[in-house]
Amino acid sequence: MGSSDSKLNFRKAVIQLTTKTQPVEATDDAFWDQFWADTATSVQDVFALVPAAEIRAVREESPSNLATLCYKAVEKLVQGAESGCHSEKEKQIVLNCSRLLTRVLPYIFEDPDWRGFFWSTVPGAGRGGQGEEDDENARPLAESLLLAIADLLFCPDFTVQSHRRSTVDSAEDVHSLDSCEYIWEAGVGFAHSPQPNYIHDMNRMELLKLLLTCFSEAMYLPPAPESGSTNPWVHFFCSTENRHALPLFTSLLNTVCAYDPVGYGIPYNHLLFSDYREPLVEEAAQVLIVTLDHDSASSASPTVDGTTTGTAMDDADPPGPENLFVNYLSRIHREEDFQFILKGIARLLSNPLLQTYLPNSTKKIQFHQELLVLFWKLCDFNKKFLFFVLKSSDVLDILVPILFFLNDARADQSRVGLMHIGVFILLLLSGERNFGVRLNKPYSVRVPMDIPVFTGTHADLLIVVFHKIITSGHQRLQPLFDCLLTIVVNVSPYLKSLSMVTANKLLHLLEAFSTTWFLFSAAQNHHLVFFLLEVFNNIIQYQFDGNSNLVYAIIRKRSVFHQLANLPTDPPTIHKALQRRRRTPEPLSRTGSQEGTSMEGSRPAAPAEPGTLKTSLVATPGIDKLTEKSQVSEDGTLRSLEPEPQQSSEDGSPAKGAWLALPFSPGLCSGGWPRLRWVYDGKHGHPSPCRGLTDESEILRFLQHGTLVGLLPVPHPILIRKYQANSGTAMWFRTYMWGVIYLRNVDPPVWYDTDVKLFEIQRV
Repeated sequence: MGSSDSKLNFRKAVIQLTTKTQPVEATDDAFWDQFWADTATSVQDVFALVPAAEIRAVREESPSNLATLCYKAVEKLVQGAESGCHSEKEKQIVLNCSRLLTRVLPYIFEDPDWRGFFWSTVPGAGRGGQGEEDDENARPLAESLLLAIADLLFCPDFTVQSHRRSTVDSAEDVHSLDSCEYIWEAGVGFAHSPQPNYIHDMNRMELLKLLLTCFSEAMYLPPAPESGSTNPWVHFFCSTENRHALPLFTSLLNTVCAYDPVGYGIPYNHLLFSDYREPLVEEAAQVLIVTLDHDSASSASPTVDGTTTGTAMDDADPPGPENLFVNYLSRIHREEDFQFILKGIARLLSNPLLQTYLPNSTKKIQFHQELLVLFWKLCDFNKKFLFFVLKSSDVLDILVPILFFLNDARADQSRVGLMHIGVFILLLLSGERNFGVRLNKPYSVRVPMDIPVFTGTHADLLIVVFHKIITSGHQRLQPLFDCLLTIVVNVSPYLKSLSMVTANKLLHLLEAFSTTWFLFSAAQNHHLVFFLLEVFNNIIQYQFDGNSNLVYAIIRKRSVFHQLANLPTDPPTIHKALQRRRRTPEPLSRTGSQEGTSMEGSRPAAPAEPGTLKTSLVATPGIDKLTEKSQVSEDGTLRSLEPEPQQSSEDGSPAKGAWLALPFSPGLCSGGWPRLRWVYDGKHGHPSPCRGLTDESEILRFLQHGTLVGLLPVPHPILIRKYQANSGTAMWFRTYMWGVIYLRNVDPPVWYDTDVKLFEIQRV
């Protein structure tokens, strides 16, 4: 039958369904088969031929017909999984039912009265005597559907290569098939890379899209503050009920991490051959992050019953959560597996940066946000992976793309979620000493970014990008300032030598944040000054020898410290400063921060295109809830600190002759505002060791060869603010992740124009 005929017949069937007010019997195969038996419709066709208004009309006016349609479609998928889909006709039926369910499910989820339908055991009106066994009858429709999808994803000659040599041979028995032998791609726990097969990839992709649609019930529930809201679809699919859980987890992870969009390294290759792998990889990444949506703050769950077979998982570890996907992820432990995962994610995150060297020479992937969520989950659930990442300078292959994305998205309101996740990842990494140490590696890659040219290390790159975000990002990034500066504080004790460009940027931030109007315009603003003072203290006490540029910048800007030390505390002066500010509202001024020329090939961060859709996000917890203070002991171990009230700065005078911005003792004065003691030699206006030197190069030379032994107080213990998991961030990740998935699935537009509740959709 021609394609246009089959579309016509399919459309006729849809019209009949919407116009029949009487329930159609489930046994009326002639009627129901019109939807899947003879048609060759693509998923795009199904979306076009089944309009939203008609699905809603059937739902309201003939609910039993919608129930029967869903039940019959699931029944066909179950039959296909049971039989192993040997004929072309069976494969076609499975794909058609899959597309139809992908279209209809969101309209089931958006109606609270229907939401329980798939979890009921009576599959719908007029089921008729189908003669099934009673135990099958007892399984809810959702479970039958999920198990059928799992079976179909390892169906020989449909989604995986058959291992049978002879076609005459009997069909591979679906029930005895060991799906661990059919993992889709080499990588973690699997060494064999099957021949690529376009048809299998496309079939997998359609089934994964249906699976993702099943999981998307989460989009139709408003964000709940309590973390106990488990997604029943994900919960069942990732349980021991699913015998394919391990090979499927491994297939998804390996498919994502093994993907190389460059196309065997031949430039412009993607223009000659269409890459059918990318849609599958993208879908795999989305399904993977949704199955890993598990609140790690509350994951003391019962054990799993030893169902792991892959040697890649570590059996010695304590039992993990009952979500098998999270469990498997947390138990990966072999170095070669970590290397494979890290290299794969770094390769894909760096892909958009390659574009700028040879424009259009490589395929540009679009799923970097999903990759960032996946990387976050890996670090959060598998501490061995986190330590592996930080063990070598490979972590910089993750850092540079993240800084590129942050810099690139800073002016675009539709990408505020991307800004947050990038900063969260850096906050998590910065809690580990090794991250600070790795930042000392010279930065020579030169990714084109519109930031000042500098010669220095990855630490310089990080601080220069953070300065750019703070001074020229949009207003909605202000809540991230605390996080950005916390990251700089965490790494500061390890930074061996900052460039002059970077030193000036830090001083410029101090200048901007310590103006009277900024300090008094919001209750929390003085924290930003404290963070910067802590950065200076750490560098001077731990890394003085290599940091003459910073010390010189501090001396040049000593007036800023004098002003801070003499902040007004009387209400009239404060009021006047705030009034002055109101008359001239402006973002953080860039005066005194010489921008200089930007890196070659860079483009300024562009605001969102008009009409761009964005999804709303729940608020993230404050930095005090996001992090936990830990002190680094002499042996390098961390000790958690109880939060303590701020100390007054009266006690403990500094060593005689201490100079420079020390001590900053950020005690609070009576009005609740910061007070500093700036210790210097008052007679000469210069810190004492630099007396008599006037020329910049002379002072720098003196600082490079001078010493502060005996002048500085005994170094204070290093204080690290480590990220700690909490239900607030778990909720933020859920809304962010589903928002990304909603906006990225436009062909077909699976959730578009349905009544989602987890977030709002806004036009920029």
